[in-house]
Amino acid sequence: MYSRFARTTSCIALFGMLSLWATAARALDLLGGDFQLHGFASLTLVNTTDNNLFGQSDDQVSKDFREVGVNASWRVTPALQLSAQLLSRVAGEIDNGGVRLDYGLVDWAALSSEDGRGGIRLGRVKTAYGLYNTTRDVPFTRPSIILPQSIYFERTRNLTVSADGAELYFERYGESGMLSASFAYGQPQTDADAAKVALVGLNRPGSVDSKLAPDLQVMYEGAGSRYRLAFTALRLDLRYRPGYGDVLMAGRFKLTPLIFSAQYNAEAWSLTSEYAFRRTSVDDFGPFFYNGKADGQSYYVQGTYRLAPQWEALVRYDAYYADKDDRDGKDFAAATRLPRFTRFAKDWTVGLRYDVTPQFMLRAEVHRVDGTGFLAAQDNPQPQALRRDWDIFMLQASFRF
Repeated sequence: MYSRFARTTSCIALFGMLSLWATAARALDLLGGDFQLHGFASLTLVNTTDNNLFGQSDDQVSKDFREVGVNASWRVTPALQLSAQLLSRVAGEIDNGGVRLDYGLVDWAALSSEDGRGGIRLGRVKTAYGLYNTTRDVPFTRPSIILPQSIYFERTRNLTVSADGAELYFERYGESGMLSASFAYGQPQTDADAAKVALVGLNRPGSVDSKLAPDLQVMYEGAGSRYRLAFTALRLDLRYRPGYGDVLMAGRFKLTPLIFSAQYNAEAWSLTSEYAFRRTSVDDFGPFFYNGKADGQSYYVQGTYRLAPQWEALVRYDAYYADKDDRDGKDFAAATRLPRFTRFAKDWTVGLRYDVTPQFMLRAEVHRVDGTGFLAAQDNPQPQALRRDWDIFMLQASFRF
């Protein structure tokens, strides 16, 4: 595991690369726009009244939420494009700051006309998951410092952010709007410890692997993207292989989320809502683990308002329930002796964004949370020490080129 020094060194190294490549980007424009290079960096300060989020934040300020990325794309021919992104991300004990390939793919638009296009992407492909997953790494594309945790969990980010495989896509343009669809089939990223901890908890000697995961998304955008409607279906089938001295057996975890998304964009304001139904199955881990099936539900309603050209305000209500038939977690607590509020989270969020320049952004955010359902065990290793009602205060500075 990376030390704190190694994490910082990785971020500094990638930030140095970003700065150098930003200088070189203008020279690359000589290729006539066929090659594009972009990057971003952000630092977020986090304080919580109880519990820990992105490091040791309980009654102190954590600086362990940092993101640095560089992405490039090259239009080889009108139908062929190469794209990739390197990312270094520190997120408390969830992500250690090592530089990795976030995505890297070949995009071949085999069919293209004025009415639409279709093609295939091969490589490490971003997973189409709700409205924000494919662009969630870039702070400027997110509606808030952190996305709604009922849909876009930080603790399981690597499992859903991208997969190694192939994606077929299709887009159809018309007077009434654009209809797009994609189907991907690939290997989720299970090599990080975060994937194992999210499945079986801390200090387990085994490993996690996954079957190939299918991902389907259909989206309709009308009136010049004034409104967007989408449906996403994903299936994860994960296997745990016990290690030496493990009390757990070779268990299986299956998750099938269905996500319904809707967004309306007016001139000065936007309204967004997403609802997820999750069918979860946990089997064969043995008597020392909580096995069973559950149908989870989660949703959020979010509004943004542009107060001025450089200012934007946000308000959001976000709710997550691990089991719709045990919304308050009482049955889970009776079976495991863990706090019942670890099975849900209800989050009121108020935020403010200020674009100092087109390249530099400042954000502030306040959360009032009931429940700990989205917290990571890595930052909170003692579940009995968790508190049900807690607050989050976040400040973020972000740069891009």
